[in-house]
Formats: sequence, structure tokens, C-alpha cells
Amino acid sequence: MTAVQEATQDTVDSLARRLDDAWENRVSVPPLSESEGLVSAELAYRIQTRWSELRQAEHGDRVIGRKIGLTSLAMQQQMGVDEPDYGSLWSSRHFPATAGRATLPSAVFLQPRAEGELAFLIGRPLSGWPITTQDVLAATDAVAASIEVIDSRITDFRIALTDTVADNASYGAVVLGPWSTALRSADLRTIGMLIHRNGEPVVHSAGAAALGNPARSVAWLARRLDQLGTPLAPGDIVLSGSLGPSLPVGEGDVFTVETHGLPPLFALFS
Repeated sequence: MTAVQEATQDTVDSLARRLDDAWENRVSVPPLSESEGLVSAELAYRIQTRWSELRQAEHGDRVIGRKIGLTSLAMQQQMGVDEPDYGSLWSSRHFPATAGRATLPSAVFLQPRAEGELAFLIGRPLSGWPITTQDVLAATDAVAASIEVIDSRITDFRIALTDTVADNASYGAVVLGPWSTALRSADLRTIGMLIHRNGEPVVHSAGAAALGNPARSVAWLARRLDQLGTPLAPGDIVLSGSLGPSLPVGEGDVFTVETHGLPPLFALFS
């Protein structure tokens, strides 16, 4: 039996600190699923939670919301799972956009990839069973376009489900566009999104790519967190899942996200 399988708190703390060192020093680590025998998703979430606690206690980070991953059927099949995963959004990697433009320092990332998503701003607590798509829309104050940077601390993105879960769902950074109250009443399944990289169109997709409906994706997360006793609360930002494939990022790249009904959102990697 490995140390991970024994699942002591010391083991959880040690692996969380290993990931934090990789984050701080930009040095990747071998897959925990291979080097430590991490096969339990429950244990991987314990490591993720402990890492988030360390970020807050030792680095002054704040949790500003949640992110949902593995919302496409293709990615679930690739990972051998039948539901999404989730992680936390940390304030230190929220890059505000001014007039729709944000600059992200490439030096803070290891192996970044960019995704276009819809973000939800929660305005009312989401708790109680069941939590439906309509409950999510009723509790949402506004919707925005977003660019999520996923970035793995695991060498070469060689990840199993437990690796990405422990690694805070491969969170790298987030850029948010202006919030729109009008989109709360739109059919989010049909909202189109076009992504350009350095002026060339690279992704053309719609809201249905995120679990059939981005609000359905948020409802899944709300139910999961409510079961754990940590429900979504007013002020939380939720990234509802990528609307297309993740795109490699290089220094100097400019990504533009155009979403129906919203102004363009630009991210420059300096």
C-alpha cells in the first residue's frame, strides 16, 4: 500500500505542498497517478482542497469562484469518466480586463492553453435539492464571456483524472469580460462564440458545447458543492466549461473572444 492509499493528512498536506511548489517555482512534477499511485478522485479532491487552503493561508490568495472542467463528451471519454470535474478560481491569477483588454505575463505559466467560456455571476445562494438549470438562471445576476488559461503542474500535461483534480482542475488564470444582465434570459445553448488567435479564427462554437447548456453545467456543480456543504454563494464567479478545444499559448499571442451579444474580449500574453 502506498502512502497515498493510506491517505493520511500528512500525505495530503505533502502532496498539496508539492503542487504549490510547482506553481510558485514553475517546475513540473511527475503525474501523481503514476509516482504516488493516486487513483481515488475523493482523495484527489482532498489534496485540491488542502492546496487551496495553503494558497489562502500562506500566500494571501482568495477564492473568487469555481471552474468546471471536462464538460464535453469527448473529454469525458478521453478521461474515462461520466461527469465533469471542478476547481477553484484564485484571485492571484485573475487578470482584470480594461476596456475589454487584459495583459497576462507569460512568465508565470508552465504550459498554458487558452479556452473560451461563459462565466456566471451568482447573486443568490444555490442550495437545496434538486438544483435545476432554471434555479441557476434565477440565481444568476449576470453572464460574461471569459478566457480561461488552463495550465498543468503535471509534466507534459500527462494527466489522468486524479492528476488534474488534485492540480486544481489545471487552473492557470482567468480573464473576464463585462457582465451582461440581458444574457440571463437568452438561450445560452445557442450563444455563438468565435475565437481568434493572432487574427486567425481558430474556434467557432456555441454554448451547447458545455454539457449541452452552460447553465446545466453550473447546476451540476451547484448540486455537487451543496452535497459537500460548501454551496455556491452570492458573489461567486463560475466558469461553466470550455466551448471548444484548448489552444496552445505562446509569448506574444493575442486571443480574441467574440460572443454573440457581448463586446469582444482580448488577452495578450506578454
